[in-house]
Formats: sequence, C-alpha cells, structure tokens
Amino acid sequence: MDIILHELKNAGIYLNSILAVMGRGGLVKPVQSGVIEVNDALIHDLINSPLGEHASNLGGLIAHDIALKLKNGRAFIVDPVVVDEFEPIARISGHPLFERKSIFHPLNQKAVSRLHASSINKNYEDLNLIVAHMGGGITIGAHKKGKVIDVNNGLDAEGPITPERSGTVPCGDLAKLCFSGKYTHDEIKQILKGKGGYVAYFGTNDGYAVEQMAASGDEKAILIQNALAYQVAKYIGAMSTVLKGNVDGILLTGGMAYGKTIVDAITERVKHISPVFVYPGEDEMRALAMNGLRVLNGETDVIEYT
Repeated sequence: MDIILHELKNAGIYLNSILAVMGRGGLVKPVQSGVIEVNDALIHDLINSPLGEHASNLGGLIAHDIALKLKNGRAFIVDPVVVDEFEPIARISGHPLFERKSIFHPLNQKAVSRLHASSINKNYEDLNLIVAHMGGGITIGAHKKGKVIDVNNGLDAEGPITPERSGTVPCGDLAKLCFSGKYTHDEIKQILKGKGGYVAYFGTNDGYAVEQMAASGDEKAILIQNALAYQVAKYIGAMSTVLKGNVDGILLTGGMAYGKTIVDAITERVKHISPVFVYPGEDEMRALAMNGLRVLNGETDVIEYT
C-alpha cells in the first residue's frame, strides 16, 4: 500500500480526486461474476479465507485501506478467482466426497472475452467461447452466453501441466505417494503446485527460458513443451463437448500466449473446432479500471457480499 501511495504522489494524483479503488479478488466464498463492494464480511473472508492463502487475497484489503484515506472513495473487487457459474452437472466428480469447484482466472478470461466480442461487433452474452488462460496457472473455461459453465480448478492444479503446476496426475500413483511416508502434506501440495510442471523438470518456471531451450534443440525441453501444448489442446477439446460443439471462437491468452511455438502447436490440434484468436498477456489491470468506470457511470450493479 505504501508503494501505491508513493507512486500516486510522484504522479501528482491527489488522493481526494480518487472515487474508486479496484482490487484483485481473493479466495472467498463462491460469488457471481461482477463488481463486489468491499465490506466487513468480505474483509473477514479475505483474512480468514475458507480456501487458503493466495496473493490475490490482499487485493481487496489494500483497496479498502486506501479507500479509508479518501474523502469519497469506495473499494471494490472484480471477478475474483471464485466466480462460480457452473451448471449442476459440472459439479459432479465421481464420488460424493468430492465436488468440483470453480476456481480459475475469471477477471482475465471475461475481459478478453468482452474484448473479442467487441472486436467482431458482438455481445459477450451472445457467444459461446473457449478461453485458455496460460500463465503460471492454466485454466480453460467453457463460456456459454456470458457464463463460465465449466472450467478446470487451477488453484488445486487440476488440468494441464503448467510452468509450476503438475496438472492432473494419475490418481492411484498420487494416493500411493501420499501414504508412502516420504512426504508431508505440505510437500505433496508443493509437488502439485509450486514445484511441479516446468519447475520439476527444469528447475525454473520461466516459460520463455524453456522455449529457448527447445528452440536450441534440447530434446527434453521440446518434449515437455509439446506436452503442455498437447494437454491444453486436450482440455480445449473437452470444453468443446461441454458446449456441444457450438463454439464461436477459441481464445488463447495469458503470458504463455506470447510463445509462438506453443500457440502454433495448440492451434494445429484445435483449429477444426473453431477459429483460434490470440490475445497474449493479461488484461487484468485494464479490466479492473473498466469495471470501476462502469460502477461510477452507473452502467452496472454492485454486488453485496454476504
């Protein structure tokens, strides 16, 4: 927060000229998509998260603390990682002890979807899209008429291999590892998320570095990078069945979408489903700002967190 206030001062932006402070959402209770005002209930759940610790939990807290310094300021979060628009069938796993959860990258996925819709003079709510957010975590969502009705749980490393997550690993082997006595619970969690994926194979989560290794002819790097693209494409294919093959576009976004090799490998496998569009990087800061303006201009309702 001190860094933010320092930057505002250096930029000549007076605090009392600010009307809205937008923060990244965190691991709170499942919520609907949209803009949520920071209140006591949200602050409590950001601090005492029911789902665990994550850097995004700080977004709403920092926004709130800054808003307290403003004359007329309000604090909000937008499309936190727990946006839940699942249809009931998507929650079923295979055993009543386990229910599938909606935890992904809704802020960027929805911002890119709206950007794409605008570029073709359509409304996001009128399109069926598959969006693959590819960064340190990778989530692939089925967007049906403005709602993400199915997506892999990126927080718990469900889905494809990523630069730092193992993805969906063989269940039987995982169960054996958990009871082998060689690893603690925390160590198992790190194997799945943080020390998995590229980190486990190469000791780095730098996707560009692995891409350079592959480009130089490193056979291991070529294989693992191709495996990542293969698995992303496989999940895109799965989401096409969720949408019953009615797909208006496949959007590739996130930092890894800058990598031509990976993008080309994914596109080659999924282009028969629908045209592929590439939106590299994350547009989350712009998404936060745009949603703040929508609130101030009265263009969207504000959700009360309870």
